[in-house]
Amino acid sequence: MADENIIYEVTEGICKITLNRPKALNALNLALLHELKEAVVKAVGDPAVELIILTGAGRAFSAGVDISGTPEDVVREKPIRYALAHAIIDEIQRADKVVIAMVNGHCLTGALELALSCDLIIASTEAKFGDTHARWGLIPAWGMSQRLPLAIGLVKARELSFTAEIISAEEAGRIGLVNTVVAPDKLEETVKTLAKKITSNSKKSIAAIKRLYNQGQLDTMEKGLKLETEYIQQAPGDAGRLDKFSRG
Repeated sequence: MADENIIYEVTEGICKITLNRPKALNALNLALLHELKEAVVKAVGDPAVELIILTGAGRAFSAGVDISGTPEDVVREKPIRYALAHAIIDEIQRADKVVIAMVNGHCLTGALELALSCDLIIASTEAKFGDTHARWGLIPAWGMSQRLPLAIGLVKARELSFTAEIISAEEAGRIGLVNTVVAPDKLEETVKTLAKKITSNSKKSIAAIKRLYNQGQLDTMEKGLKLETEYIQQAPGDAGRLDKFSRG
């Protein structure tokens, strides 16, 4: 597997997958999504890997979907991005091991949807979170409409999505979007300590508990995700706003 867009490391049973497009704030283009899918599948299927950490290189976790091309390219690539993102998220959710999002910087829109699919989110004080779909005339396609209210409650989820406000790590911690907020120089140490606490417990118990938590949400989640997909097909978004965003 090429390491151009993804860095894949395994140390003492902990797999760290790093989004590696720091100059583009780890924006999720097709190449990165393809490599991320390969990396997640590899880690989930490796019996030597007990826990997975997902993070970003440089000053961002990820700025979200890369729509820097022409509006035509963005529209053409949309179904491919959708399929890849859902494959990655499904793999994370169904994994019999814990996946931790280690959020070191901006985590916006599509990247937030990715982080929300992880079991735990640990953030640096420099992290920023937001659902900016409405700012650009877009509709969530990777599960935001279902996972965000599950994480922080329906009323607060509505506020974040309707306003497209970007919030601080401290606010994210206050509303329950993230588990813990720590200083940037303590982030990796904190996540590794948490990982060791988790992996010191029964692997079978952890896998079963994760399945039970996820199963309790599954019926409602499946219906909601189906509805989200139907909305995407019926209302692809505001092309004018997308064109404005794509061209900076």
